[in-house]
Amino acid sequence: MFSFASDSYRYAVREIREAFPGEHRFERLGAEVARLADSAVPVEQLAAACDEGRIMYVRHLTREIAGYALDDLPTEPELATTLLDELTARTVAVQAWIDDGGTGGTYRRLIADALATRGVASERSGQDVVVSAVVVGKQLLLGVNRLADSLSDWPGGQLRLARGQDRVSRSEFKLEEAIATFGLDLPTGGKALDLGASPGGWTRILRQHGQEVWSVDPGSLDPRLRSDRRIHHERTTAGRFFAANRVRFDVVVNDMRMDQQTSARMMLDAAAHLRPRALAVITLKGGGQNPLDATRRALETLRESYTVLHVRQLHHNRNEVTVIARH
Repeated sequence: MFSFASDSYRYAVREIREAFPGEHRFERLGAEVARLADSAVPVEQLAAACDEGRIMYVRHLTREIAGYALDDLPTEPELATTLLDELTARTVAVQAWIDDGGTGGTYRRLIADALATRGVASERSGQDVVVSAVVVGKQLLLGVNRLADSLSDWPGGQLRLARGQDRVSRSEFKLEEAIATFGLDLPTGGKALDLGASPGGWTRILRQHGQEVWSVDPGSLDPRLRSDRRIHHERTTAGRFFAANRVRFDVVVNDMRMDQQTSARMMLDAAAHLRPRALAVITLKGGGQNPLDATRRALETLRESYTVLHVRQLHHNRNEVTVIARH
């Protein structure tokens, strides 16, 4: 089973078909869950294709092992037997979600209690093996997968972040999710460039990770950021900033609202201002009749100056994909 954004199913299917030519049978089970049925493609190969960026629109994978009608769920002993046929670990992550957007806590407890009767402990994340449970329509579907092949350590690839009062904008969620999903390690005391920074959400996250930030945008930053002496608001366009800049940066981020190719070319301009192996985080906006091919063309442009490490449509991306690259 794989998950995806509700309007990206056709792109995910196309990518899988192109990455693994042959006969495949896809079954869309719900708004954001589908099944690759009777497939000879091992889940670890699918995961590798996603990690390499050949498949961008899949955000979570699991190997389906069982399904039950919601009005006829198994007893704890029956459920434990089914699961233990697939498990060797004595502690696993148990993650449950509902396809229409619910959290699935009831089903997580059901599975955790069943495993506990047979001496298997469960956590919410951070384990090598993940038991996934998704409610789709009137079914509960179970899957098991290695965390290394799951693409995400959250139910269905859906990282849920609190909307605290200190947040500047919703865009913060995108950068936080990228850092957590890909395990990004920002350099201690690094210098970061935030292109299109206003109102400063990504700047705030970069500061939380110890970066000194140059925030480039003609627009204003949130008043709460203005007193931070390690935030330098360059109230100008990116082009004018590049013409005058003499700083070399360890990190560059770009969440600007522009088409994929324009955004990629701006990153080529930024490359001259980066230190070797600088980290880049870019969101490529969707739109147009064929966003998949437009994104692929933008990636080819980025590869003129960067090594692309990851490309994925994350939970908070909506109609975008996040690109992680090194200069």
